[in-house]
Amino acid sequence: MTRTDGRAPVDVVEYTDPMCPWAWGSEPVFRRLRAALGGRVGWRRVYGILFDHDDDPAPDPAAETAWYGTYVEDISGHTHAPRPFRLSRVAASSWPSSLVAKSAEAQGASVADRVLRRLRESVFVLGEPADTPERALSAVRGVPGLDLDRLAAGAASAAVAEAVRRDRAEARRPVPDVLSPRGDSPHPGAARQTPDGGHRYALPTLLLRSPAGVRAVPGWRPYEEYVAAFEALAPGLLADPAALGSDAALARYRSLTDPERAVLAAGPWDPARAVRVETAGGPLWLHPDEAAVHPAAGPGAPSFS
Repeated sequence: MTRTDGRAPVDVVEYTDPMCPWAWGSEPVFRRLRAALGGRVGWRRVYGILFDHDDDPAPDPAAETAWYGTYVEDISGHTHAPRPFRLSRVAASSWPSSLVAKSAEAQGASVADRVLRRLRESVFVLGEPADTPERALSAVRGVPGLDLDRLAAGAASAAVAEAVRRDRAEARRPVPDVLSPRGDSPHPGAARQTPDGGHRYALPTLLLRSPAGVRAVPGWRPYEEYVAAFEALAPGLLADPAALGSDAALARYRSLTDPERAVLAAGPWDPARAVRVETAGGPLWLHPDEAAVHPAAGPGAPSFS
């Protein structure tokens, strides 16, 4: 198969959710993968809706929040991703953040990446899930290049709602390989059973398609497993990106966790004027321009002292 756009004949589908702690913990590997691929593949995000409209409400919201906070803490122990000092509540719904993330795609890949990042940080840094339209839009305010009015109009549109409904349905048609995946990961990514007796991809899952076949890499996995999947379909496609110094890495990504800076920034970590945001799971490093508009560091940021 020949691609008319000049890219390699591999398409990647990322099944995810802005509120998923395992997806948050996979960001260092996924960012490294995208850098190594250098735009030579198609990469599409599908929002699987982790917290759905029709989920039964918790009989004791405070107890549920306490349990879920412990669950996130346990996952952070594996991924070393930041986690909030205090989680205000379990997300009521994934729909508002998924609609905003999907709407952002109309403004380009860079804006969409940064919008999704802010939505993740709303829960795993601030402890305030972006689970209403107002909270989701507030969380992404100030993202560079973002037209907030256009984003809000898109997120409220019938077209974006239908796109997310299609995402939700697609995430509930997993390939057979993810029903009983192998591996010793604490989150091997076996497809989740749904109330109707079907299955949904575990989050996150990457599905790679090419004329050479299909490979699924479900759950939380090391970078080498993704490399092996790409090598099986398109040998030599991955290329080590040029090393970025600490300042350049922070300028490119604007927001870095400690696990991310370990794989995305070369040399000593001493970025000029970086703003350090403390979390219960380690620091989040913000570029100064990002800190000026980020809800974790900008005006009105919560205090945890």
